Amino acid sequence: MDTENPSAPERLQSRMPGKNHPHRRPRSGVVHDNTRHTERFTVIGNHLTQHPELSGLAIGLGAHIQSLPAGAPVDIKTLAARFPEGATRIAAALRELETHGYLRRTRERTPDGRIVTRTVSCNHPGRHGTQAATTGPKPPTRRPAPADRPRRKALPAVPQPARPSPALLRTATDLLAGLRREDPRLLLSTTDTEHLSPGVAAWLERDLTPIAVCHALTRDLPLEDLHRPAALLAHRLEALLPPPPPFRSPLTVRDVRHPLQNCEGCDRAFRGPEPGRCGGCQTASPSPMSSGSR
Repeated sequence: MDTENPSAPERLQSRMPGKNHPHRRPRSGVVHDNTRHTERFTVIGNHLTQHPELSGLAIGLGAHIQSLPAGAPVDIKTLAARFPEGATRIAAALRELETHGYLRRTRERTPDGRIVTRTVSCNHPGRHGTQAATTGPKPPTRRPAPADRPRRKALPAVPQPARPSPALLRTATDLLAGLRREDPRLLLSTTDTEHLSPGVAAWLERDLTPIAVCHALTRDLPLEDLHRPAALLAHRLEALLPPPPPFRSPLTVRDVRHPLQNCEGCDRAFRGPEPGRCGGCQTASPSPMSSGSR
């Protein structure tokens, strides 16, 4: 992409020497000090650099990828080694570019059986191939109104635990954060994790181990790219929810076992909560209160 543009006209001199008007410069904002590039430059549209919805990191990554030669690696690991933002933020920025059409990523199987990701960089989403040359200035691009902008679809509902607890939800959150180790496409945002964690907690509440839940969520994933991994996980949490565990009757309460006591009448041992007479002596001899009342 680092190619010259020999068909571009030379820059015209708009003013005669000595007739510049410094007082006409803007009183505020940026002032450009431009030098015409003649080699090693890339033409990037303002629709990318001034995109109203992309983050600054996504715009920067989009410009960087468009400047790379064909065949250059643009996977998350390579970009994370090149930039300081880290794999999580870079993955989120790549999803932004993919959502707005600047990247197309597909997973393909090679002849030797490996699964690889093919990435296509689009310098003008919606336009394929070489654009025919047009004369005259292009009309300004209308910034879409808030009602015209695409809205993110809500995630499907997930099961809710019967007895949620901080420890249970923390285990569910850690499980979701670790799914990207099973498949890098399952990298989730904080918002998606908060939505999905009650569903995972409902599974853990039904006597399933975290390993079993992880296997149910990651097995038989589609080969094509996952545009909404959180939506796929939400569907699986609801559709594949296992039944509650079998009913277990509560344990019977054991009888209280009193300590051994020495009978005050016959000196025999008996079990009782406190010292006194055994059952036989209480039956054979009346209590002092009964004999005194005669």
